Amino acid sequence: MTAPIRVLVCDDQELIRTGFTTIIGAQPDMEVVGECGDGRAAVDLVTRLHPDVVVMDVRMPILDGIEATRLLAGAGVTNPVKVLVVTTFNLDEYVYEALRAGASGFLLKDAPPAQLLHGIRTVATGAALLAPEVTRQLVGRYAARIRPAEGAADDALTPRELEVLRLIADGRSNSEIAAALVISQETVKTYVSRILTKLDLRDRVQAVVYAYRRGIVT
Repeated sequence: MTAPIRVLVCDDQELIRTGFTTIIGAQPDMEVVGECGDGRAAVDLVTRLHPDVVVMDVRMPILDGIEATRLLAGAGVTNPVKVLVVTTFNLDEYVYEALRAGASGFLLKDAPPAQLLHGIRTVATGAALLAPEVTRQLVGRYAARIRPAEGAADDALTPRELEVLRLIADGRSNSEIAAALVISQETVKTYVSRILTKLDLRDRVQAVVYAYRRGIVT
């Protein structure tokens, strides 16, 4: 039998923690290994409990969810853990920074339980959870705040791969990219895989951030 997904719940509101813990704990393929109310406690518990996924709030005392995510999943972390960020407000201004910090995706706290469970299962597999329409809104609202890094787009990407990357950054799904470029979805998947490998990116979320940071899209 496949081992259950080990989940740590981190939120400073006890009622929300209890709700998440109850929903997650009721699933046969999941196990809540711990819960806490601030980012520092989350970092400590991850070291001791080794969860597969951390459900992380953004605004918390002592250490907020962004900094905790950076310590758990950011660049240079030896054994990064999958972090699913939850936020009260749609497109909270901190969410973009949480994604940059290494989060695998985010959900709204008022999302249905089924979406929370789907999100946990999705990030546990190594995939990103960032709905295309959310990506569009996120980058559309905060693109002006994203300062491009030095240098132009990497020469490692072919013109077609740059096309695909721009469409990913626009929040297009694989099927939408396939339609736009008149290619198959399998071909799109191949391009996405190549892009992530060439740029040493973990998932589509990082690809979106990369594209804006490098000035590939503005």
